[in-house]
Amino acid sequence: MRIFVTGATGFIGSAVLPELLAAGHQVLGLTRSEQGAEKLQAAGAEAHLGTLEEPESLTRGAEQADAVIHLAFDHDFSRFAANCEKDAASIAALGEAFAGSDRPILITSGIGMGIASSGQLAREDVLDVEHGNPRIASELAGRKLLEKGVNLSTMRLSQIHDTKRQGLVSYLIDIARQKGCAAYVGDGSTRWSACHLTDTARLFRLAIEKADRGARYHAVAEEKISLLEIAKAISRGLELPAKSVSREQAGEFLGPMSGFAHLDMPASSARTREALGWEPTGPGLLEDLAAMFAE
Repeated sequence: MRIFVTGATGFIGSAVLPELLAAGHQVLGLTRSEQGAEKLQAAGAEAHLGTLEEPESLTRGAEQADAVIHLAFDHDFSRFAANCEKDAASIAALGEAFAGSDRPILITSGIGMGIASSGQLAREDVLDVEHGNPRIASELAGRKLLEKGVNLSTMRLSQIHDTKRQGLVSYLIDIARQKGCAAYVGDGSTRWSACHLTDTARLFRLAIEKADRGARYHAVAEEKISLLEIAKAISRGLELPAKSVSREQAGEFLGPMSGFAHLDMPASSARTREALGWEPTGPGLLEDLAAMFAE
């Protein structure tokens, strides 16, 4: 297939691209700059100039492809709600190009959208349309396309990591350096799920090849890691104290990350593994953190 990949030069996209090429697919990657175009071409892909702020540029890119993997997202968390709405607009624009066809679109979302009730593992068969996380906008936009007959599926992301980046944990590391401590809220019992980057890239390929209309997949290798464990790993790595902060203090210590530090996001990938024959093999999040700090 000729696959249009948004976010092709990003953290996850840069791993998905060679995974697709190695499987014999062609990749048309979205980029906003000539520098990005050169990077894509050097990796063996074609480049399409466009931005999330210009939805019509996404439509034009999708029109040239047999399939779409939508990975691009604006990670300015000080404008998180607005950026989630921008993502919804991007999904709608991509869908315009595939209306009336069976060509597949794979969008991304957050793992928390699949939590049925507090304390439970997120599941692929659950969609909480009333979820308070603004990222629900992505899945609602996807549902609208499904209702129009578009062959759309969804990849929900946990904390995707290697020894360079670790999802939201990377922001906690930066904050710890600034504040001089690795902060966590309360007793640190909030849980996040995680998956290694290489396992995630393989999962994206399997999902777009499957092209199962309406399917939801979970990029999850580890179901639950407490924020206390993560804070202790950061504390050891940076040789800084780990510090419990109250909910009232969270904004002061964690800034835009304070909202995420309250989110309990454990998740299962049992249905994903069964549907796609996927078994993650990469190192765990805490292992990658230890290796990064040891470098």
